[in-house]
Amino acid sequence: MHIFEYGQKEIDYLRKKDKKLGAAIDRIGMIKREVTPDTFAALVSSIVSQQISSKAADTVWNRLGLLLGTITPESIAKAEISEIQACGMSARKAGYIKGAAEAALSGQVDFNALHTLSDEEIIKKLSSLRGVGVWTAEMLLIFSLCRPDVVSFKDLAICRGMMNLYGIKEISREKFERYRKRYSPYGSVASLYLWALSVE
Repeated sequence: MHIFEYGQKEIDYLRKKDKKLGAAIDRIGMIKREVTPDTFAALVSSIVSQQISSKAADTVWNRLGLLLGTITPESIAKAEISEIQACGMSARKAGYIKGAAEAALSGQVDFNALHTLSDEEIIKKLSSLRGVGVWTAEMLLIFSLCRPDVVSFKDLAICRGMMNLYGIKEISREKFERYRKRYSPYGSVASLYLWALSVE
């Protein structure tokens, strides 16, 4: 199992920059979040997970694995949309997954070279695919490419975590950006803690 790697350096930096976040980090301790180094498989997994519970997503993902063997652009291209759909998803989602495979095979998105691009370029490239928005691309930056400085304004739980942490009722884009800059260059580590704080 691969996990998002961070350590004392990031924690000390965030603690120095933000006393409230520092106190939360001390209370929560180290967070182990699993990552999926295969960015294409991670993308398919995130499309599967859209708008369904994590339990339902696991079931669909396992069925897809049984159908395809390994989740690659080639294996998806060989499968019929109806077979993918029969794993437990809508025709629209099955179409998004086929589209992602086509983009990989045609070279529209070179998944093996994504790690050479900037965060902004990756978000632009991935969100050009049908069924993939900015939020999904940002999650891949953290949970597949392990980029160090991602805090997603489109993530409701992150915004809720900020509201809980700072005791505020709502979060404007402006206020969000102020906090995001404060966490930089270790925003992704801050995100891990904001998620934990969103459920408190």
